[in-house]
Amino acid sequence: AMLASRDLLDNIARSPDHTAFVAALRQTGLAEKLSGSEPYTLFAPTNAAFAAMTDKAALNKDAMARIVSYHLVRGKYDSQALLRLINEGEGKVRLKTLGGGTLIAMMNGPTNIVLMDENGRTANIAIYDVYDKNGVTQVIDRVVRPDAATPLSARDLPAMPRS
Repeated sequence: AMLASRDLLDNIARSPDHTAFVAALRQTGLAEKLSGSEPYTLFAPTNAAFAAMTDKAALNKDAMARIVSYHLVRGKYDSQALLRLINEGEGKVRLKTLGGGTLIAMMNGPTNIVLMDENGRTANIAIYDVYDKNGVTQVIDRVVRPDAATPLSARDLPAMPRS
């Protein structure tokens, strides 16, 4: 069970459907960010979403760090907060990711929130509002990807060992 008394990392690490994402978090050194006190929204792709990535074997640690950091947003955005911001934004809201990119949250029908990445691909939020001690997790059905030109914020990412 995912409990609100646990931090983001502890909860997501207990999910059998997120082992690939947790491994990527740990491989890139981003896991520690999810166990701190700063609040984050984690858009967590499922194992099936990771399995659908055809190029993951060719990604180096820096490229994987860019992708993983693209799934993290500072602040706590549960579904009600996202809906309010989408309505205030006339149908969409831009969310700045930890890696410096932008995700767009918008509606797909009357009740489903989708994310659109910088490449125009969308991911559905499949499970809403898993509350954590230091944020909220939204489970998504696809890995979202930053545009190749999006700069990686060295301030937010740990030093990467070279392979």
